[in-house]
Amino acid sequence: MSQQTQTFNKSNYRLILIGVVMVALGYLLMIGGGSDDPNVFNPEIFSFRRIVLSPVIIVSGFLVITYGVMKKFKKED
Repeated sequence: MSQQTQTFNKSNYRLILIGVVMVALGYLLMIGGGSDDPNVFNPEIFSFRRIVLSPVIIVSGFLVITYGVMKKFKKED
């Protein structure tokens, strides 16, 4: 009989899930800042949260996902 081995173990899945949550959080932080009236400019769209913090969290999340996919953990019993 052939024994199949899984590509990922629990640690890989945990890192991938953390990365997905980070990416989702980054996109949630980017929401908003628009104006209800299209004739009025709202400078809140250029806030630190939307311009700096959110993209850093999104890129970090993708890096965590990449690490979770590439990392080879020792076999769990």
